[in-house]
Amino acid sequence: MCLRPSVFQQPVIFLGADVTHPPAGDGKKPSIAAVVGSMDAHPSRYCATVRVQRPRQEIIQDLASMVRELLIQFYKSTRFKPTRIIFYRDGVSEGQFRQVLYYELLAIREACISLEKDYQPGITYIVVQKRHHTRLFCADRTERVGRSGNIPAGTTVDTDITHPYEFDFYLCSHAGIQGTSRPSHYHVLWDDNCFTADELQLLTYQLCHTYVRCTRSVSIPAPAYYAHLVAFRARYHLVDKEHDSAEGSHVSGQSNGRDPQALAKAVQIHQDTLRTMYFA
Repeated sequence: MCLRPSVFQQPVIFLGADVTHPPAGDGKKPSIAAVVGSMDAHPSRYCATVRVQRPRQEIIQDLASMVRELLIQFYKSTRFKPTRIIFYRDGVSEGQFRQVLYYELLAIREACISLEKDYQPGITYIVVQKRHHTRLFCADRTERVGRSGNIPAGTTVDTDITHPYEFDFYLCSHAGIQGTSRPSHYHVLWDDNCFTADELQLLTYQLCHTYVRCTRSVSIPAPAYYAHLVAFRARYHLVDKEHDSAEGSHVSGQSNGRDPQALAKAVQIHQDTLRTMYFA
Protein backbone atom coordinates (compact mmCIF):
# COMPACT_ATOMS: atom_id res chain seq x y z
CA MET A 1 0.00 0.00 0.00
CA CYS A 2 1.46 3.38 -1.04
CA LEU A 3 1.12 6.09 1.60
CA ARG A 4 2.76 8.84 -0.47
CA PRO A 5 0.26 11.73 -0.61
CA SER A 6 -1.17 12.73 -3.97
CA VAL A 7 0.24 16.24 -3.51
CA PHE A 8 3.59 14.90 -4.77
CA GLN A 9 2.15 14.08 -8.21
CA GLN A 10 2.95 17.68 -9.20
CA PRO A 11 5.89 19.92 -8.23
CA VAL A 12 5.34 21.21 -4.69
CA ILE A 13 7.50 23.33 -2.40
CA PHE A 14 7.28 23.18 1.39
CA LEU A 15 8.08 26.42 3.20
CA GLY A 16 8.65 26.88 6.92
CA ALA A 17 8.82 30.29 8.63
CA ASP A 18 9.61 31.52 12.12
CA VAL A 19 10.51 34.77 13.88
CA THR A 20 12.69 34.94 16.99
CA HIS A 21 12.56 37.97 19.25
CA PRO A 22 15.13 39.56 21.59
CA PRO A 23 14.94 38.85 25.33
CA ALA A 24 12.39 40.71 27.43
CA GLY A 25 13.58 44.18 28.36
CA ASP A 26 15.86 44.59 25.35
CA GLY A 27 13.99 46.79 22.90
CA LYS A 28 16.99 47.64 20.74
CA LYS A 29 18.05 44.26 19.39
CA PRO A 30 16.16 43.28 16.21
CA SER A 31 13.86 40.34 15.67
CA ILE A 32 15.10 37.74 13.20
CA ALA A 33 12.88 36.20 10.52
CA ALA A 34 13.83 32.95 8.81
CA VAL A 35 12.18 31.08 5.95
CA VAL A 36 13.29 27.69 4.61
CA GLY A 37 12.12 25.91 1.46
CA SER A 38 12.38 22.35 0.18
CA MET A 39 14.65 21.82 -2.82
CA ASP A 40 13.69 18.32 -3.99
CA ALA A 41 10.73 16.01 -4.46
CA HIS A 42 11.12 13.90 -1.30
CA PRO A 43 11.34 16.47 0.45
CA SER A 44 14.64 16.16 2.33
CA ARG A 45 16.93 19.01 1.21
CA TYR A 46 16.19 22.57 2.27
CA CYS A 47 17.54 26.04 1.55
CA ALA A 48 17.30 28.96 3.99
CA THR A 49 17.03 32.74 3.92
CA VAL A 50 17.25 35.17 6.87
CA ARG A 51 16.35 38.81 7.56
CA VAL A 52 16.51 41.20 10.51
CA GLN A 53 13.51 43.41 11.25
CA ARG A 54 12.07 45.71 13.90
CA PRO A 55 12.07 44.37 17.48
CA ARG A 56 8.96 42.43 18.51
CA GLN A 57 7.56 42.48 14.97
CA GLU A 58 5.86 39.12 14.33
CA ILE A 59 4.88 39.77 10.71
CA ILE A 60 7.76 38.91 8.34
CA GLN A 61 8.31 42.26 6.67
CA ASP A 62 10.49 41.06 3.78
CA LEU A 63 8.64 37.81 3.13
CA ALA A 64 8.04 38.53 -0.57
CA SER A 65 11.74 38.72 -1.43
CA MET A 66 12.55 35.75 0.83
CA VAL A 67 9.97 33.52 -0.86
CA ARG A 68 11.13 34.74 -4.26
CA GLU A 69 14.69 33.65 -3.46
CA LEU A 70 13.51 30.20 -2.42
CA LEU A 71 11.33 29.76 -5.51
CA ILE A 72 14.33 30.61 -7.70
CA GLN A 73 16.49 28.10 -5.82
CA PHE A 74 13.76 25.46 -6.19
CA TYR A 75 13.68 25.99 -9.95
CA LYS A 76 17.48 25.78 -10.16
CA SER A 77 17.45 22.51 -8.22
CA THR A 78 14.50 20.76 -9.91
CA ARG A 79 13.97 22.65 -13.22
CA PHE A 80 10.28 22.88 -12.30
CA LYS A 81 8.08 25.66 -10.99
CA PRO A 82 6.03 24.48 -8.01
CA THR A 83 2.30 24.30 -8.67
CA ARG A 84 1.57 24.20 -4.94
CA ILE A 85 3.07 26.01 -1.95
CA ILE A 86 2.58 24.45 1.49
CA PHE A 87 3.52 27.08 4.09
CA TYR A 88 4.03 26.14 7.75
CA ARG A 89 4.18 29.22 9.97
CA ASP A 90 5.48 28.95 13.52
CA GLY A 91 5.15 31.38 16.42
CA VAL A 92 1.82 33.12 15.70
CA SER A 93 -0.80 33.55 18.43
CA GLU A 94 -4.52 33.33 17.71
CA GLY A 95 -4.95 37.08 18.18
CA GLN A 96 -2.55 37.71 15.29
CA PHE A 97 -4.04 35.25 12.79
CA ARG A 98 -5.99 37.74 10.70
CA GLN A 99 -3.23 40.35 10.56
CA VAL A 100 -0.42 37.90 9.76
CA LEU A 101 -2.46 35.98 7.19
CA TYR A 102 -3.51 39.14 5.35
CA TYR A 103 0.03 40.47 5.02
CA GLU A 104 1.98 37.26 4.48
CA LEU A 105 -0.45 35.65 2.03
CA LEU A 106 -0.25 38.76 -0.15
CA ALA A 107 3.54 38.68 0.16
CA ILE A 108 3.68 35.09 -1.12
CA ARG A 109 1.40 36.03 -4.02
CA GLU A 110 3.60 39.02 -4.78
CA ALA A 111 6.69 36.81 -4.84
CA CYS A 112 5.08 34.50 -7.40
CA ILE A 113 3.86 37.32 -9.64
CA SER A 114 7.29 38.97 -9.55
CA LEU A 115 8.71 35.85 -11.22
CA GLU A 116 6.00 35.51 -13.85
CA LYS A 117 2.88 37.60 -14.38
CA ASP A 118 0.40 34.71 -14.55
CA TYR A 119 2.18 32.44 -12.08
CA GLN A 120 -0.33 31.67 -9.30
CA PRO A 121 0.38 28.37 -7.53
CA GLY A 122 -2.10 27.11 -4.96
CA ILE A 123 -1.16 28.18 -1.43
CA THR A 124 -1.94 26.33 1.78
CA TYR A 125 -1.11 28.42 4.87
CA ILE A 126 -0.86 26.54 8.17
CA VAL A 127 0.02 27.93 11.60
CA VAL A 128 1.82 25.57 14.00
CA GLN A 129 1.31 26.19 17.72
CA LYS A 130 3.30 24.43 20.44
CA ARG A 131 2.60 26.66 23.44
CA HIS A 132 -0.79 25.62 24.73
CA HIS A 133 -2.21 23.70 27.69
CA THR A 134 -4.00 20.86 25.88
CA ARG A 135 -2.90 17.32 26.72
CA LEU A 136 -4.30 14.07 25.32
CA PHE A 137 -4.67 10.75 27.14
CA CYS A 138 -5.73 7.25 26.13
CA ALA A 139 -9.09 6.18 27.53
CA ASP A 140 -8.08 2.55 27.00
CA ARG A 141 -5.13 1.66 29.23
CA THR A 142 -3.96 -1.03 26.78
CA GLU A 143 -3.24 1.65 24.15
CA ARG A 144 -0.92 3.69 26.37
CA VAL A 145 2.74 3.80 25.37
CA GLY A 146 5.82 3.79 27.61
CA ARG A 147 6.20 4.31 31.34
CA SER A 148 4.47 7.69 31.20
CA GLY A 149 1.39 6.18 29.56
CA ASN A 150 1.45 8.58 26.61
CA ILE A 151 -0.68 8.43 23.50
CA PRO A 152 0.85 6.69 20.44
CA ALA A 153 2.76 8.81 17.92
CA GLY A 154 0.46 9.86 15.10
CA THR A 155 -2.61 10.40 17.28
CA THR A 156 -4.81 13.04 15.65
CA VAL A 157 -7.87 14.82 17.06
CA ASP A 158 -10.02 17.03 14.83
CA THR A 159 -13.39 16.88 16.60
CA ASP A 160 -14.97 17.82 19.95
CA ILE A 161 -12.06 19.90 21.35
CA THR A 162 -11.32 21.79 18.12
CA HIS A 163 -12.96 24.93 16.74
CA PRO A 164 -16.61 24.39 15.75
CA TYR A 165 -16.29 25.76 12.21
CA GLU A 166 -12.63 26.58 11.49
CA PHE A 167 -10.10 24.07 10.05
CA ASP A 168 -7.81 23.04 12.90
CA PHE A 169 -6.55 19.81 14.47
CA TYR A 170 -4.23 18.43 17.13
CA LEU A 171 -1.47 16.05 16.07
CA CYS A 172 0.91 14.29 18.43
CA SER A 173 3.51 13.24 15.89
CA HIS A 174 6.26 12.19 18.31
CA ALA A 175 6.57 9.42 20.87
CA GLY A 176 6.99 10.81 24.37
CA ILE A 177 10.26 9.73 25.99
CA GLN A 178 9.84 11.48 29.33
CA GLY A 179 6.80 13.16 30.82
CA THR A 180 3.47 13.84 29.14
CA SER A 181 3.51 14.36 25.38
CA ARG A 182 2.29 17.73 24.14
CA PRO A 183 0.46 17.62 20.80
CA SER A 184 0.98 20.41 18.28
CA HIS A 185 -2.05 22.49 17.33
CA TYR A 186 -2.44 23.22 13.61
CA HIS A 187 -4.66 25.98 12.19
CA VAL A 188 -5.26 25.90 8.44
CA LEU A 189 -5.90 29.58 7.72
CA TRP A 190 -5.91 29.35 3.92
CA ASP A 191 -6.16 26.44 1.49
CA ASP A 192 -6.25 26.99 -2.27
CA ASN A 193 -5.37 23.32 -2.78
CA CYS A 194 -8.62 22.03 -1.26
CA PHE A 195 -7.01 19.36 0.92
CA THR A 196 -9.27 17.08 2.88
CA ALA A 197 -8.60 16.91 6.61
CA ASP A 198 -7.18 13.39 6.28
CA GLU A 199 -4.83 14.38 3.43
CA LEU A 200 -3.39 17.36 5.27
CA GLN A 201 -3.05 15.50 8.56
CA LEU A 202 -1.22 12.61 6.88
CA LEU A 203 1.06 14.98 4.97
CA THR A 204 1.89 16.90 8.14
CA TYR A 205 2.61 13.70 10.05
CA GLN A 206 4.90 12.41 7.30
CA LEU A 207 6.85 15.68 7.25
CA CYS A 208 7.57 15.12 10.95
CA HIS A 209 9.60 12.04 9.90
CA THR A 210 11.95 13.95 7.56
CA TYR A 211 13.92 15.86 10.21
CA VAL A 212 17.56 14.95 9.55
CA ARG A 213 18.86 15.30 13.11
CA CYS A 214 16.69 12.51 14.43
CA THR A 215 15.77 8.97 13.37
CA ARG A 216 12.42 9.32 15.14
CA SER A 217 9.47 11.52 14.28
CA VAL A 218 9.58 14.98 15.86
CA SER A 219 6.89 17.20 17.34
CA ILE A 220 6.46 19.61 14.40
CA PRO A 221 7.00 19.34 10.61
CA ALA A 222 10.61 19.57 9.44
CA PRO A 223 10.17 22.89 7.54
CA ALA A 224 8.94 24.68 10.67
CA TYR A 225 11.67 23.05 12.76
CA TYR A 226 14.40 24.10 10.32
CA ALA A 227 13.11 27.69 10.24
CA HIS A 228 13.41 27.81 14.02
CA LEU A 229 16.99 26.51 13.86
CA VAL A 230 17.97 29.06 11.21
CA ALA A 231 16.55 32.00 13.17
CA PHE A 232 18.09 30.75 16.43
CA ARG A 233 21.50 30.34 14.80
CA ALA A 234 21.34 33.81 13.25
CA ARG A 235 20.92 35.26 16.74
CA TYR A 236 24.45 34.07 17.55
CA HIS A 237 25.75 35.73 14.39
CA LEU A 238 24.41 39.03 15.72
CA VAL A 239 26.06 38.44 19.10
CA ASP A 240 29.41 37.90 17.37
CA LYS A 241 28.90 41.04 15.29
CA GLU A 242 28.13 43.18 18.33
CA HIS A 243 31.15 41.74 20.17
CA ASP A 244 33.47 42.62 17.28
CA SER A 245 31.95 46.11 17.03
CA ALA A 246 32.36 46.70 20.76
CA GLU A 247 36.07 45.84 20.56
CA GLY A 248 36.53 48.11 17.56
CA SER A 249 34.80 51.01 19.28
CA HIS A 250 37.70 51.37 21.75
CA VAL A 251 39.88 52.41 18.83
CA SER A 252 37.45 54.25 16.59
CA GLY A 253 35.46 55.93 19.34
CA GLN A 254 32.15 54.77 17.88
CA SER A 255 30.25 51.54 17.44
CA ASN A 256 28.17 50.43 14.48
CA GLY A 257 27.02 47.18 16.10
CA ARG A 258 23.37 48.17 15.79
CA ASP A 259 23.59 49.71 12.33
CA PRO A 260 20.80 48.12 10.23
CA GLN A 261 23.08 47.41 7.28
CA ALA A 262 25.72 45.85 9.52
CA LEU A 263 23.11 43.66 11.23
CA ALA A 264 21.65 42.56 7.90
CA LYS A 265 25.12 41.65 6.67
CA ALA A 266 25.85 39.71 9.87
CA VAL A 267 22.97 37.27 9.27
CA GLN A 268 23.38 37.07 5.48
CA ILE A 269 24.06 33.55 4.24
CA HIS A 270 27.28 33.16 2.27
CA GLN A 271 26.96 31.99 -1.32
CA ASP A 272 29.12 28.93 -0.62
CA THR A 273 26.63 27.65 1.97
CA LEU A 274 23.43 28.99 0.45
CA ARG A 275 22.36 25.64 -0.99
CA THR A 276 23.59 23.53 1.92
CA MET A 277 21.77 22.64 5.12
CA TYR A 278 24.31 24.40 7.33
CA PHE A 279 21.73 24.72 10.10
CA ALA A 280 21.00 20.99 10.46
